[in-house]
Amino acid sequence: MSTKYGFSESQWNRAKEEMKQILIDRARVIGMIPYSELVGNLTTIKLEPESYALAKMLGEISTEEDKAGRGMLTVIVVHKTGDMQPGPGFFELAQRLGRDTSDILKCWVDELKGVHSYWSR
Repeated sequence: MSTKYGFSESQWNRAKEEMKQILIDRARVIGMIPYSELVGNLTTIKLEPESYALAKMLGEISTEEDKAGRGMLTVIVVHKTGDMQPGPGFFELAQRLGRDTSDILKCWVDELKGVHSYWSR
């Protein structure tokens, strides 16, 4: 049986769909969500806020959403304290997806505005 980060393919895909819906619901109200709250709301599987599996799932969601023309949905997932921005993995992916990351604050704000604009209409 094929597994992904210790989860079956079907568990992974169900969790990814659940996570995507949590993010869409938050984006619709022009909100953001801390990593810890996101994993706390996930019921299909248990992920830790700093885990490699969470980073990979967020990356898959953003890549798929960007390809669909809706922007990097995971832009709304942020640190609860400190800079209150996405982690470095978000900006690495943003660069791979063709975003200008020379000014990460501008990159983040522009992406955030686009995602909020798409989902809140």
